[in-house]
Order: sequence, then C-alpha cells, then structure tokens
Amino acid sequence: MGILGPTGHGSGLVCWHGQDAISFPSSSLIFTLPQTKPLHKNQICLKNSTTQLKFSTLFLPFHTLLKTMFSARPTSRFTIFTLALLLFISFSLSATASVPHRDDPDEDVDLEGLEELLAIDDSEDDENQKGEAGQEKLSGPEVLRRAQRVVLELSNENAKRIIDGNEYVLLLGYAPWCHRSAEMMPRFAEAAMALKEMGNPLLLAKLDAERHAKAASLLGIKGFPTLLLFVNGSSQPYTGGFTGEEIVIWARKRTGVPIIRLSSVTVVEEFLKKHRMFAVGLFENYEGHDYEEFVKAATADNEIQFVETNNLDVAVVLFPDARPKNNFLGLVKSEPERYETFEDSFEEGKILQFLDYNKFPLVTVLTELNSIRVHSSPIKVQVYIFAEAVDFNKLLPLLQKVARKFKSKILFVYADTADDNLAKPFLTLFGLESEEPIVAAFDNGNGSKYLLESDLTANSLEEFCHGLLHGTLSPYYKSQPIPDTKGIVQAVVGKTFDTLVLNSDKNVLLEVYTPWCINCDAVSKQIEQLAKHFEGLDSVIFARIDASLNEHPKLQINDYPTLLFYPSGDKLNPIKLSKKPSLKELVMFINANVKIEEDRGISTPDQTAKDEL
Repeated sequence: MGILGPTGHGSGLVCWHGQDAISFPSSSLIFTLPQTKPLHKNQICLKNSTTQLKFSTLFLPFHTLLKTMFSARPTSRFTIFTLALLLFISFSLSATASVPHRDDPDEDVDLEGLEELLAIDDSEDDENQKGEAGQEKLSGPEVLRRAQRVVLELSNENAKRIIDGNEYVLLLGYAPWCHRSAEMMPRFAEAAMALKEMGNPLLLAKLDAERHAKAASLLGIKGFPTLLLFVNGSSQPYTGGFTGEEIVIWARKRTGVPIIRLSSVTVVEEFLKKHRMFAVGLFENYEGHDYEEFVKAATADNEIQFVETNNLDVAVVLFPDARPKNNFLGLVKSEPERYETFEDSFEEGKILQFLDYNKFPLVTVLTELNSIRVHSSPIKVQVYIFAEAVDFNKLLPLLQKVARKFKSKILFVYADTADDNLAKPFLTLFGLESEEPIVAAFDNGNGSKYLLESDLTANSLEEFCHGLLHGTLSPYYKSQPIPDTKGIVQAVVGKTFDTLVLNSDKNVLLEVYTPWCINCDAVSKQIEQLAKHFEGLDSVIFARIDASLNEHPKLQINDYPTLLFYPSGDKLNPIKLSKKPSLKELVMFINANVKIEEDRGISTPDQTAKDEL
C-alpha cells in the first residue's frame, strides 16, 4: 500500500493499493487532479501544492521509512511510529466508512453547485480568519491552495454550459505535460483570488485540453497554455501580460473597470502595496475633454493600471511632482527612473504613445513573460547585452548611465546567456559564442543588426548608440572564419564573398545550402562531379556557401538549395538555375554560358552526356 499526501487542490488523502486508488476527501477538497500513473508498490508519495503545480513528486519507499524508524533514536522512533499509526488508522476508518463517490470525474458541475462551493470557501475563509487572529499570515502553499479552489475545472460535459451561462469567463487551456502551463497555473490562481476579493464578476476557469479534447476544440484551444475571454459565450483573444497582477489589470479593464478612483491617503497606501507600475491622473472634476481622453486611453491600454483622483494630497503621495493646476498625468514605475510626466495634449493616441515609450525600465531584463512586449515595442532600435548574471550586475550602472541619455529612443535589453531559450536564438543570428559580455543591436524598422566590436566602455557604447540613431554604423553580417585550404569546390564565407564572387573576373557557379536542408546533399554531389568534369577550366569557379553561418547584403536567399551563376561580365545580375537540375542539364548550361577553349581538351556536350551519364 502507498499513501499520497495532501493534494494540490485541497486537503485530502489518496491511498494506492496495488493498482487501485481509494480517495478520502476532507470538507475542503473541491477540485482534484487525476493520478495518471500508479505509484510503485510499497511507496509513500508526499506532495504539497507547490510541487503539485510543477508536476514533480517526492517518493519515499515504505521499507525505508520502517528502517529509519527502527534505526532512529527513541524519541524520533516514537514520532515516526506515531505518524505511521495515524496514517494506518486513517486508512482503516475511511475504508470502512460510507464515503460518497463520484464514478465519473467529468460529471457536470451545476452553476448552482459552483455558487455553493464558493459560498463554502467564503465561510471557511471567515472561520480561518477568526481562528488566525493575532497569528502569522497564511503560508504561500495555503494561500495558493485557496486560490486554486476559486478556479473552476471544466470538462467535455460542462464546458459549454458554464461558458454560455456566465457573462464573463476567462479560460485557461492547459496540458499536464506542458511546463509553461505549470508556470501559468499559480499566476492564474493568484489572479482568480484577487478578482474574487474585489467582487469582480469575471469567472476564471481551466480546461485540461488534452483530456477534454472535444471541449478544447469547441472553445478554440489549439496550443498550451491558451487564455481566452468569453463575453456572453463569444470568445476574445487575451492580450494582457502573464503575471498575476497583469491578468487582474487586463480582466478589470475588460469587465468595465478600467480606472481605480483613489480618494484618501490611507487607500493610496494600500494601493501602493499591490501595484508597481501605474498611470495617475489628477482632475479637478471627472469630466471634460481631457478626462474623456484619459478614460479612452485607460480602456484601450492592455497592461497598465490607471488611477484617478481629484485630491492633490493623494496625487502627491502617488506622484511627488504632481502639479496642482490644470489636469495632470504621470507614469509611476518601480525602478530608478521612477516618475515620468506627460507633457503633451490630452489625446488618447498621445497618451498611449507616452506609455508605450516610457513603460520599460532603463535596462529591461528579458524573460519569457515579457519577450513579446519587448519585441513588439514601438521603440524599433534595441540594444541587447548578452552576459552572465554576475557580469551584468557589474555592468548595470554603466548601462543605466548610457541608457538614460537615449531614453524613449533606444530600448536597452539584457539577456542572460545562461538561459539558452532567451539568449541563444539572438546569438545564433550573429553566429557568436562568447564567455565575455556581448553588445549587439537590432533596428526592427529595416531589419538590420549591428555589433559593438570594440571593448565595452561608457564612451564606446554611447558612440555605438549615436551611430545607430544617425545611420552611420555598418550593419553586421555573420561569417565563418576564412578557410585555410581550397578544394575542388571552393568554400565561400561572408568575409570572402566580395573577393571570390562579386569582385572576381571569372564566372562563378555558387551553391547556397544549409546543413539542415534535405535536398542539399544530392545537389552538393552534383556540383562536385561538375567541378571534376570541368577541372582545368580557368574561366569558371565552382563554389558553395553555408547560408546558416554566413551572410552578405547581396545574397538574399530563403530557399535551399539554390544554384546561382554569376557571369564574369555581370556580377550584379546572377542567373538562378532550376531547383533540381540533372547533371546533364548542368553540363549543358556551363557549356552554353562559358567560352570553352578546345585546345584545353574540354569535351563537347554530346561527349559529356555520353561520358557522365
């Protein structure tokens, strides 16, 4: 027999005997996760709510527990023995008791039942609060456990009725094996708890899209995790952030509460404990053109919490430089450059632009949660610092000093090289690997990339940034090292493309390939055969270039393999050959485009076809 400790969604006990499971729920067990794999024989499995969400398990063999019990000191042995005895008694009593059991875990959950469950939660929370008066705050796992109970689990049977029966439903589609889903779960539960405490009408629900594929298909869930907002049964895409706070902000905006009104310093102090970034508006009267544009911007924005007040004392607590005259708008952030003042006329577009250009820190740390917002920023020129965390912390003051001079013009981003998912894709674009910090830049307006090739100092970085803005820097094109040896087919790299191809006085047949190309090997063999056949012909060069590791502004190819013939007299207009030419066709093409000197012993087209084919 094995024993499964408290489940991640409630307090209860599950015991495994052989291949069968017996569940002993307590009064607070509302939602349970299915156990898809039986535990090994004679094992105890302990889980808490945190490890449950990460889909990780700690196994302790039962015989090891017994061995520990009898090898421990008397006091420890008594404690372990008592624990084992209590678990055994729990199993015995529960196994003989008449426990209600649901044969079908997907049985419908009525809307009335949902309200009853939430009412039970409220009652239980009230009781716990009474009993915890004067004690420490609830632990993280306990808070998370309660938050998870607010999120309703949907199934094939109840999904449509729940979606259609509620005005607002925010749905999380997930898969048990998806680590991003596992990371999203606690944030989603945190948002659910916060919205419930605010009395927001939004219902938060989740659906195991792999287990309930029919409901997932019906609701439009195609990837994991997926967030969708349903308004009276109609779905809308989720466009907010992915922290608990960002989900709450977006949900409130979509359910008719885009602005929080603050009227006292006491309320402000509580607000500041929960919000790290927000836009604050000071209006003498909540009316007029400026205020209307402020409301429009608050509704249109997806990420930032808007607050309003007509009390100057309140505004000064939020934004120390708030002006008493006229209407005022400012952005507050949790970083050294904490306060940004809006200096333009009150128009929705200008307010949103002000927020977009000022919402990022001086140096943004790239994460999976903010990567989409960073890449879609209206600030098109972005400088990236690739370094390990230790080196970055040493460089941060220097980076902030330079970034402050280019605020709202250049976005500075740090990517930790220890995180392959974040840094490696960018470094691959440059063909770089280095243990030292690397500074690179992207101009998303024209698709160019740049590299700081001198030592990183405040002066060199500032000059680099000026060059970016004024267009005086040369774009960076990656290249392999120049090869030391030459073969019958010459290897061209980015650094030798001009010399060997464009500036050469000879005809050049160039094969453009990539290592992952399926058809490239066959074409490469053809080019080698062709080069051997025409060996000794000085007027033509046979060459190849690996497009995955080399770039050149005059070589813009996206389809592999590609064969390009550069005539000696017109290198700017290469001839593109058919994608899958035969060897005979290639020989005939060379003979037709290259002047062959008969005294060198080059065979005629008829002889070529006969000899080679």
